[in-house]
Amino acid sequence: MTIAVVITTHGHAAKALLATAEMIIGAQDNVRCVDFVPGENGEVLAGKIRAAAAELDTSGGLLLLVDLWGGTPFNASSGIAHDDANTEVVTGVNVPMLVSVLMEREDITALPELTALA
Repeated sequence: MTIAVVITTHGHAAKALLATAEMIIGAQDNVRCVDFVPGENGEVLAGKIRAAAAELDTSGGLLLLVDLWGGTPFNASSGIAHDDANTEVVTGVNVPMLVSVLMEREDITALPELTALA
């Protein structure tokens, strides 16, 4: 099974990033988007990320892609990764990174290797 991916950003950029990547490489399985919108806090966001991850097959690992280091999506994702050795966080998600990660996870089955690629 492919490594699961959750994309989390401020605003609605996560959905736009995935839509753009899928326009380029086609529909993707085992991936979800989480938007951090005004009025939410870190606890709410962490719950949304956990809920998104629960919808995925994470047996091969979970890669959390976030927009900014130190922002709420990063902090919430880091807390989740801290509690699960099979979860990694990478900051600076963008279209080229996302396309590479989604394409390469077909061949790369080790989470540390896919994390290094990102």
